Amino acid sequence: MFELCKKEKQMVFFGELYRRYIPMVYGLCLKYLANRADAEDAVMDLFEEVSQKIKQYEIQNFHTWLYTVAKNHCLQRIKKENKTFFVLCGEDIMENGSFFTLLDSGQSNEEEASALIVCMNELSVEQRKSIEYFYYQDKSYADIVSLTGFTLAKVKSYIQNGKRNLKNCVSRILKTLPDRDELHHVYAPKQ
Repeated sequence: MFELCKKEKQMVFFGELYRRYIPMVYGLCLKYLANRADAEDAVMDLFEEVSQKIKQYEIQNFHTWLYTVAKNHCLQRIKKENKTFFVLCGEDIMENGSFFTLLDSGQSNEEEASALIVCMNELSVEQRKSIEYFYYQDKSYADIVSLTGFTLAKVKSYIQNGKRNLKNCVSRILKTLPDRDELHHVYAPKQ
């Protein structure tokens, strides 16, 4: 379908191609924007953006390219709206770019975000700076080395240890919060 879209340059082919990827794009946008309406708007904005960009670039792997364009679109929206966000990544992020959330314990995003803010402040200055540059500002290891003066090995160590410390800290905080079912049971009106 992608080859047809490139060859024919007709919106009908592009529309069908994009339709096939809407679940991936929507899921990614929802993950970053954490709001259904914003994610739906982003999917529509991306349709227009991608329909223009597809003509400008020599794309080898459409899936990977679209994922990157969608991720960058979401990051730009977040930056523009000055929202705070954080996505924790697996150990193999540099190898395959796959993301997963370590904060999956049943609590709401609000509770996770609050715990994360508290935990970020508990990190050492070096870990916090490295993590903020890497995840919040999307800086590469090399960028962080030149911004901070840390060695490459230290940057990698600060990020890895910082992620581990964040995961442990957030888990510890979330465990102290009452479960939603417990809250409902405790505060449910008596009949």
